[in-house]
Amino acid sequence: MRKCNTLEEAREEIDKLDTEIVELIANRNEYIKQIAHFKNTVDEIKEQERIDAVISKVREQAISLGLSPNLITDLYIRMINAMVESEISEFNNAKSL
Repeated sequence: MRKCNTLEEAREEIDKLDTEIVELIANRNEYIKQIAHFKNTVDEIKEQERIDAVISKVREQAISLGLSPNLITDLYIRMINAMVESEISEFNNAKSL
């Protein structure tokens, strides 16, 4: 992280990070779609144990970085819910081929 000297510099850095964050989320979603091909049922996609493990891991990371674990939890729950739907669509499409 670099020290910014103006509001504009700080905003530019935030904009760069936002671009990277969206790209990382898109990459994560692509892996989710790949995972759909390794599963046999929709119930496997909605595996609560895995979801809980991911949430626990990112909460711990948030705490270690001085972030609100509740913020990270909320973001991840929204992202996971959307990606579960994406994975189910991919699963259904793959099984219909």
